[in-house]
Amino acid sequence: MNAEVFALLSAMVWAVDSILVRFGARHSNVAAAAFLSYVLTAVCFWTYLFVHSSLELLALPSTLYFILSGCFQPLLARMLYYVGIARLGVSRAGPLIGTVPVFAVLLAVAFLGERPNLWIYGGTLFTVASVWLISTRRPGEAEWRVFDVIFPLAAAFFAAVGQNLRKAGLLILPNPVVAAAVGTSTSLVLFSVFLLSRGTLHLVKIHKRSLPYFGPAAFASATAQLLSFVALAAGEVSTVVPLLNMIPLFTVLFSVLFLREVEKVNLRVVLGTVLMVAGAVIIIKRQG
Repeated sequence: MNAEVFALLSAMVWAVDSILVRFGARHSNVAAAAFLSYVLTAVCFWTYLFVHSSLELLALPSTLYFILSGCFQPLLARMLYYVGIARLGVSRAGPLIGTVPVFAVLLAVAFLGERPNLWIYGGTLFTVASVWLISTRRPGEAEWRVFDVIFPLAAAFFAAVGQNLRKAGLLILPNPVVAAAVGTSTSLVLFSVFLLSRGTLHLVKIHKRSLPYFGPAAFASATAQLLSFVALAAGEVSTVVPLLNMIPLFTVLFSVLFLREVEKVNLRVVLGTVLMVAGAVIIIKRQG
């Protein structure tokens, strides 16, 4: 399979993770979902490395990039996104984090030397239009604050920073498992230190009614994480990142199928999602 296929699979699995977190967040804090995800991912990937790889690979300069990427993604990006899910719902937070390609391409131009053409700008306009559609409050819906839109948008920016750092590291060492292990472990350590310093470690306690959702969500996020690293190792940021962020296409679909009593998906949300996906497709077509 090529980079595009791995990227699309990753997007689909991330959407599954979002739906499961949304269900579980009704009884537990989203911090519990993030912590469980970090622990499971780190354990799985480090176990694989100990058995199948040489730890001497960690001495390469790529490790620094993977560590830096772990400071931004998944830690900051995922936590902000989970907060966005809790405050705005999956069907809105999902499309908003779909602005990652805009930030990712701009950063790739500045730091990785990529040179976009008019396709990139066309895709950006579509993406901005989708943000406007999704973030405008509709009459009769559950109350939410416009300020809450900041959370998924900030998640998008930090995710873009993380993706570019990952690619920089993978250009040195194209090993997705090493990248995922180092990046996720960095996030786990920083997250644990943050909770301990604030005396909020109790937030990671999972309510028994949330475990059936957070448990599978952790496996889903670990799988999606690995798939995203495989895609980045095989392709360019400008091609892979838009596909990785087809998540809204799947989150809206899954919301309609599984969250009918929790989420309200109306025409404006659907149109915004279509515009966002169209923007991503246009960005990919830059090479056409």
